Amino acid sequence: MQLPVQSQSTIYAEGWEADAGPEDLVAIARAADRSGFAYVASCDHVAIPRRLAGPMSTIWYDPVATLSFLAGVTERVRLMSHVAVVGLRHPLVTAKQYATLDHLSGGRLILGVGAGHVQEEFEAVGADFERRGPVLDETIDALRAALGPEEYPSFQGERFAFSGLGQRPRPAQRHVPVWVGGSSPAAVRRAALRGDGWLPQGDRRSELPSRIAKLRGIREDAGIVDPIVIGAITEALYVGEPGWETGRRTLTGKPEALAESLRAYRAMGVDQIQVRFRSRGRDELTDQMAAFGADVGPYLND
Repeated sequence: MQLPVQSQSTIYAEGWEADAGPEDLVAIARAADRSGFAYVASCDHVAIPRRLAGPMSTIWYDPVATLSFLAGVTERVRLMSHVAVVGLRHPLVTAKQYATLDHLSGGRLILGVGAGHVQEEFEAVGADFERRGPVLDETIDALRAALGPEEYPSFQGERFAFSGLGQRPRPAQRHVPVWVGGSSPAAVRRAALRGDGWLPQGDRRSELPSRIAKLRGIREDAGIVDPIVIGAITEALYVGEPGWETGRRTLTGKPEALAESLRAYRAMGVDQIQVRFRSRGRDELTDQMAAFGADVGPYLND
């Protein structure tokens, strides 16, 4: 699940999040750890221009700082950037940050990456907005080298080149998984050719099968036989009968009914689902997480 509080776009943030803080993030991350969630995720924006501050807000916690903080209060749940806009930073800077996070967390990092969409953000840090797609492609390749097992990684590309520069600590994982976010044709192709996983962004159920087929076709044509983790973001959920207006696109009801609906994602070829719960406060959210883990999760598995 994407963590609440750390990003507060009006598209998905609940009202109670405006007054929430670190103690709430700790409680939610610990609930995810206890309830069997695969990962918790944090977004990435450096700065939001005034023209977008209304719908997006300016509340975007730094993902490395946030996930490192939560690594210290959890034991099992994995820690994912969803997504890191890695084109805003040199790959060696990104590698240093996330290698340290993986090292400190005992190998729990999933590095989710995306192209970004806020032009002013790129311009402010001197990054190339117009060429952000090709920059991301090369950055992923550079990060593969920089996050590998070698103390002195080397890479030679069109924009980035490094060798003879040591970085320790190394990641705890020998292979840090890189999941590519986005649903545009370019993002799907990028995930197919460069990703260990694909994180679609806001796709409706009806759109997923054709995009999954496209991704698999690209991999087959390229001769890539390694497995890839296909993701999906579900509709908002509420386990049980809410007794309050949760919105028309919220899935509510008994655990068996929710699980039956969610199993349809697997039938499409989806390997992991990212869930979001409607809630009026932290306690209701953690109760929902516990109910999902105990009562819905078992119905999702064979």
